[in-house]
Amino acid sequence: MRESEPGYDRLTGRVFASRSEVIASHAMAATSQPLATQIALDILKSGGHAVDAAIAANAALGLMEPTGSGVGGDLFAIIWDAAEEELVGLNASGRAPALMTLEYFEKHGIDAVPKYGALPVSVPGAVDGWFKLHDRYGRLTMQELLAPAVTYARNGFPLSELIASEMQHCAGILREYPGFSDTYLRDGRAPGKGEMFRNPRLANTLETIAAGGRDAFYKGKIARQIDTYMRDQNGLLRYEDLAAHTSEWVTPVSTNYRGWDICELPPNGQGIAALQILNILEGFDIRSMGFGSAEYIHALVEAKKLAYEDRAHYYADTSFAEVPVDVLVSKSYAGIRRELIAADMAALTYPAGDAKLENGDTVYMTVADDDGNMVSLIQSNYCGMGSGMTPGDLGFVLQNRANLFSLDSNHANVVAPGKRPFHTIIPAFIMKDGKPFISFGVMGGSMQPQGHAQIVINMLDFGMNLQEAGDAARVNHQGSSQPTGEVMIDGGIVHLETGISEKTREALEAMGHTLGPSDGSFGGYQAIMRDWDQGVYYGASEVRKDGQAAGY
Repeated sequence: MRESEPGYDRLTGRVFASRSEVIASHAMAATSQPLATQIALDILKSGGHAVDAAIAANAALGLMEPTGSGVGGDLFAIIWDAAEEELVGLNASGRAPALMTLEYFEKHGIDAVPKYGALPVSVPGAVDGWFKLHDRYGRLTMQELLAPAVTYARNGFPLSELIASEMQHCAGILREYPGFSDTYLRDGRAPGKGEMFRNPRLANTLETIAAGGRDAFYKGKIARQIDTYMRDQNGLLRYEDLAAHTSEWVTPVSTNYRGWDICELPPNGQGIAALQILNILEGFDIRSMGFGSAEYIHALVEAKKLAYEDRAHYYADTSFAEVPVDVLVSKSYAGIRRELIAADMAALTYPAGDAKLENGDTVYMTVADDDGNMVSLIQSNYCGMGSGMTPGDLGFVLQNRANLFSLDSNHANVVAPGKRPFHTIIPAFIMKDGKPFISFGVMGGSMQPQGHAQIVINMLDFGMNLQEAGDAARVNHQGSSQPTGEVMIDGGIVHLETGISEKTREALEAMGHTLGPSDGSFGGYQAIMRDWDQGVYYGASEVRKDGQAAGY
């Protein structure tokens, strides 16, 4: 869009842009909490690797944004290793306990893994992920990296308005579970906006991890306390499950969209759904449709529906199921799926393709250092603060990720001991001309692949800059078939953020789309872009969250 065109502001670019991009020559960090961003910058200025800064920021976010992250959750990352000139992926998601069998649920008459309580708890993988990353790339000690989070946990920090509100919501659901109130509530209530929040229990846990390494968490006193607590709560997680856990280095999967290589991690995550959406949409002249038009949103929603039917049918732990990744992300397969989209009519159902063979809260961050290393990292407890299981005096909640297992014996994502459940959290990376270009993510449950696709389209098809691409009004289609077995009914619901015109809304309804309120979950975005010509980094952060991009 040129300055003379409608919708362009001469000061900031697009009229909807909340701020300009941040630009710095040496390093950049973007997280969902300003204090965490500052911690990342401090680590970088101390000579830390981008991975060091990401670990330190992630530890702080587990304290400052417990509604979306913590040591009781899982982690995924994509790293550009400047020295080796390679893109590397890490799957640090935990597995089902040995006692978590399909027969267990059948015996107890349970037809779906519950969302809260002891049963949906899988092994927390984040801490092992930190140490896998640190062992390969770290320059500073883990004591140095965890020290800022420990200090804030002991001395306190003021809660932001958004996190205070989310903690109050979570408290209404989880206060009944032993340990939760003692850790997170004050006189029976969640702390409010601007109140100093302290978590000395978490400080002690982080100090134990820093001193004793990953084994202190998975084989030491922490693991014993988790085992005792879970037995008391009639849960399935045991010491042996924690002791057996390990993360996995993986190779990212990519597709080329109009000259950019969009990279995601393979299943058990949902990242390749973004690639499927983009492959389908590449066959349309998106630019001529225009941003915010009914024609574009219709194509986007229908492409999402198609990709998510495959997601529901095929995506699972590749150690247990044969997932046809190469076929699913191929251009030829996308062409076949694209033919199912009617130009002027919303589909009520779609079949999964023949490939031949919503509830999540998350934190996303990205860091880039002076040597050119870039990290795209995402971490989550799953539903808000997780399962509610808050063991002993450890200061954190265990995740409820096993809620996403299917209990259908014929499903690829059926529960099994040692199996990783289907995962919603996905980091993303873009390569251009063989060089690292953009690390980014859009946190928020099933919104994430939709959000990734929209960020890429906003930049490539609609010419937005890094910040504008995140600020632009988003679309969130909900109600697709799920990897747990639920099937899309009557086409699902399309949520349109404010900024989409009434004319577009009316046109979409005329096509048969059911529109929901504008207060749906539209995700949270952070991004860093490398400008090779100028030798600088650009940073962008989410206007819908408390995020900050900053550099030096």
